[in-house]
Amino acid sequence: MFNKIIDSPLVKVPARYGAIAALLCMSFLAFLFYMGKHPFLISPFFDFRLPLFGLLLFFSLKEIRDYYQDGVLFFLHGLLSCLIFTLVFAFIMAFLIWIFCQAQPAFLSRYIAAAVEQFEAIPPEMLERIGKAELERNLNALPGTRAVDLAIDYFAKSFIMSFFISVIISVILRQQPKPE
Repeated sequence: MFNKIIDSPLVKVPARYGAIAALLCMSFLAFLFYMGKHPFLISPFFDFRLPLFGLLLFFSLKEIRDYYQDGVLFFLHGLLSCLIFTLVFAFIMAFLIWIFCQAQPAFLSRYIAAAVEQFEAIPPEMLERIGKAELERNLNALPGTRAVDLAIDYFAKSFIMSFFISVIISVILRQQPKPE
């Protein structure tokens, strides 16, 4: 039973695309880090995952629909495939980020230094909206950040980003069987 589920195209195809996405994203993170810009401090609106998720989820669902489902893709099939894509992506990325932090300790130390610098550069009018106590709490907690914290943060944010893209792509690519 379990082998039948694993061999299903609704699982295999998004898992393959999720692994490809993780490798592309990790290489992009390493590239940004070595270029001097820490990838964890980029605005979520400019995050590389947004176009990557959109593109690879589209091709994943299109492949399932056109090659394995005879042109039929239900909304639920699309969402479940997107969930598998995101699970594979998020687990692989969390593991790769943790490994990268172990192999390159400067990744974590530069993140902490740059984040502290960013927090200290917050303008006074924005500080009023955030609250001085909240900012102090975050600044005090920042030096205790571990590699696993970065991995968990990336894992969680990947699901948040993927959810909205998954719904949109699943709606766009769904096709019901034609009534006879």
